Amino acid sequence: MYSSEKNEFWSSLLEKAYAKLMGSYESLNGGLAIEAMEDFTGGVTEMFEIRKTPPNLLNIMLKANERGSLMGCSIDADRNRKEKELPNGLITRHAYSVTSVVMVDIQTVSGKDKVPLVRVRNPWGYGKEWKGAWSDGSREWSLLSEDEKREHGITFSDDGEFWMSFQDFTANFQKLEICNLGPDSLDEEDLSNKKKWECYKEHDAWIKRVNAGGCRNSLDTFWTNPQFRMTLTDVDDDDNDDMCTVIVAVLQKDRRKEGLDLLQIGFEIYKLEDPNCGPLDLNFFKYNNSVAHCPKFINRREICGRFKLPPGSYAIIPSTYEPHYEGEFLLRIFTEKANVSGEIDEQTSLDDDVTGNKLPDVPKEYTEPTDQERAQADALKQSFKYIAGEDMEIDAYELQELLNNVFGKEFPFPGFGVDTCRSMVAMHDGDLSGKLGYDEFKNLWEDLRRWKGVFKEFDKDKSGNLSSYELRNALNHVGFHISNRTFKSLVMRYSNKNGQVDFGDFIMCAIRLKTMLTSFRGHDPQNRGFAPYDIDSFIQITMYS
Repeated sequence: MYSSEKNEFWSSLLEKAYAKLMGSYESLNGGLAIEAMEDFTGGVTEMFEIRKTPPNLLNIMLKANERGSLMGCSIDADRNRKEKELPNGLITRHAYSVTSVVMVDIQTVSGKDKVPLVRVRNPWGYGKEWKGAWSDGSREWSLLSEDEKREHGITFSDDGEFWMSFQDFTANFQKLEICNLGPDSLDEEDLSNKKKWECYKEHDAWIKRVNAGGCRNSLDTFWTNPQFRMTLTDVDDDDNDDMCTVIVAVLQKDRRKEGLDLLQIGFEIYKLEDPNCGPLDLNFFKYNNSVAHCPKFINRREICGRFKLPPGSYAIIPSTYEPHYEGEFLLRIFTEKANVSGEIDEQTSLDDDVTGNKLPDVPKEYTEPTDQERAQADALKQSFKYIAGEDMEIDAYELQELLNNVFGKEFPFPGFGVDTCRSMVAMHDGDLSGKLGYDEFKNLWEDLRRWKGVFKEFDKDKSGNLSSYELRNALNHVGFHISNRTFKSLVMRYSNKNGQVDFGDFIMCAIRLKTMLTSFRGHDPQNRGFAPYDIDSFIQITMYS
């Protein structure tokens, strides 16, 4: 890149900085114009196959021009052939810019008429211009008044820039790229003079074992992908169908810079009946179809789609095509009118009555004991009396012996370790004696019985393990509500490298959660979401549990 002015050098310095960002000058040779437009503006780009022109393409281009969007176009050709000039003056495999789209008034023998014109620029900046209708010096310009030409800045010179009718534009070019600029891309003058998009953006990541759920083909894990809520309230100004224009883009970050292959990415959009719902579970996706989705999953840096949706609340689910692939991404939502968007999440909490039969979100079978469990409770009572001795209390070692005799017969796991049993004691040890009386033990048994029932329910293959993707659902079924941030830490702490959570780790996770949440609630009686701890209380609850 260079300037025609010999004392102007900023363009070469900018090119050098871009090469450093991309890794080398070689990385700037070829590629997609839309990626360069994004890199320099921070905008969201769309690609249109002009031969499959949407009926409102002209309106899209006119609005893009009003908003100062960057536009480019090109003519396809054999990949093995270099740029070639056609008889009409256009060049194949060459990146053109679209610099203006206007409706002009022309005077014909039958009266006034309106004609859409497109101004295109050859980046070479000289010669090689369109030779057809509305080209420089063509007879069609006699149909325009001088005032009309001045209004639209129409001039003629050998500068590589030329006009053509919209009809000729769609007949000759095959690809159109539009880079929609967010408000951050415009200066104060542009913001006051041009229409602007409303923009929401969110940085997130697909993490193996946590939320790398793959596309809808992998339904059992698809629901674990990051979920984002979008609420549309006002329809477009010029839409006769009372619809809202939405552009959704998912960009995978830093793959090329780090020498990684691009992932196949895409997204689905679902209608939400409850605009205030928490994270959507497996059942939602089993029984609800998407209302919109990306054109296709593709290994491109960014996938983008433009949609017309009625006002309402929607869930956007970005994902890779295959599950278990990790990567960071940027989600961006552009709308003509203001939108309210954000991550679908829930506050970490514990349902009020975690021992009785009134849990609103917990199925009845997890709260009421079976006949076998009642018999187990009676046997445990006798065993407790035998082990406890005269003081009728048991410590962690005695608890370990007692519980492993019971659960060792039900689960293929090595038994509860002494550290897990210490945490069990701490959960119900109100007087910090390091031991449990029978009433405290009975409360512990009720927790263990319910947690065991949920574990068995979700362990579909009876392997003695849960998938880490199912951990959140299992915890929800016994009264725990887990935020996205907290869930990531739980998976990293309690699952193995294969993404499995065995029975012992599941119980340990539930114990720690209940202990910490119960303590927090005691320090936050007004349920404000934050609690004052002195240093000794904090160390006591974190170390003793």
